[in-house]
Amino acid sequence: MKIVIVGAGEVGTHLARMLSKENHDIVLMDDDSEKLQQIANQVDLMTVTGYANSFRDLKEAGAAKADLFIGVTPYEDRNIVACIIAKDLGAKRTVARVNNGEFINEKNRERLTEFGVDEVIYPENLAAKEIVNSIKQVGTREMIEFSGGKLILMAVKIRENAPIVNKTLEELTYLNHDIRAVAISRGSETIIPQGRDYIKDGDIVYFITTRQYQNTIFEIAGKEIFGIRNIMILGGSRIAQKTAERLGDQYNVKIIEIDKDRSLKVADKFENVLVIHGDGRNLDLLKEERIDKMDAFVAVTGNSETNILCCHLAKQMGVKRTVAEVENFDFMNIAENMGIGSLINKKLLAASYIYKYTVGADVANAKCLTASDAEVFEFVVKKECKITEKPLKDISFPDDAKIGGIIRNGKGFVATGDSTIQEGDLVVVFTLPSGIKKLEKFFK
Repeated sequence: MKIVIVGAGEVGTHLARMLSKENHDIVLMDDDSEKLQQIANQVDLMTVTGYANSFRDLKEAGAAKADLFIGVTPYEDRNIVACIIAKDLGAKRTVARVNNGEFINEKNRERLTEFGVDEVIYPENLAAKEIVNSIKQVGTREMIEFSGGKLILMAVKIRENAPIVNKTLEELTYLNHDIRAVAISRGSETIIPQGRDYIKDGDIVYFITTRQYQNTIFEIAGKEIFGIRNIMILGGSRIAQKTAERLGDQYNVKIIEIDKDRSLKVADKFENVLVIHGDGRNLDLLKEERIDKMDAFVAVTGNSETNILCCHLAKQMGVKRTVAEVENFDFMNIAENMGIGSLINKKLLAASYIYKYTVGADVANAKCLTASDAEVFEFVVKKECKITEKPLKDISFPDDAKIGGIIRNGKGFVATGDSTIQEGDLVVVFTLPSGIKKLEKFFK
């Protein structure tokens, strides 16, 4: 697939790194030649120095022959214009990153489609959605719903008190056929487990189940479920504001923002949110604002170190649920090992959204897992797909991938060796990066 990415910022660079491992023909364009040179020294791709709103530069980058054109500069107007030009030149599909919630309004998206922008992506909105899910679903590090909750992925940190510690996956299946462990994150390693693999203290285990059995996962993982009412958010960023919007009136939300002008703007925007102007790194301020009475603490300052340390501090002060925005990949493992709670990364979320368009099969959903190298896909099964030929136990499925569950006629169920796949099914598959290309022959 020929992919043209305009914008060598964090999102564009991360996408380029991901996609370069899968033998795509990638062109990365930016107006900063030094930045492009640094990336070209590390990643196998072609670079073009040019401007997002230039017909000539986009032609030089190969936009006319692009199967996928992605505009991810920091400026939404440039991304939109670039996609319009690319579509006019002949690009098959275009995706633009935006920073304004108005563009994800359904009616406005229809207008953009008419102009040539096939998809828009708003990373801050995706991040806010993840944060709210994390707050509402205590006991998990990450939770993903497929087909409106017909199947649920739950990432749970296993402690030594968990009933399933030192149990094999065969034993887990024997206990409950409606729960399946599909991936294990152990230290810096991601495992696609087999029946005789053990679950150990400190593992993050990814379970697939239906909504009916999600509380059973908490029980076997030894998790205490508690209510969330009082929430403190550190930072008044766009992510914080979108999070407050999504939380609505059912929670007591308090935002701490160090910049005075921004704190005033946020306060004017929300009637049901208490906004404090101050430095959230100040322990005395946090105590004064009763951090010890908070059920959840969310750090989204835009500075990974600040977010990690403040969540760690909140944990020490008794806050049970913490969520940190960590944009620096070098800090992800450190944050995970500190046990600070859920981690949010805009680059991963944006990449997940775009990634599904690069797979040579019909994908309804795709997600790069935050605390793991594994990825999850929701494939749409067509009549001629190889996966429909035999029961799963008789198909030579790749060892670095695992089928978690199936959604058929609006009902989800966990996959077993005896399961058969039918045309029209949605199939949830977990895979290491090495398994992605292997999956195409089963679902293409």
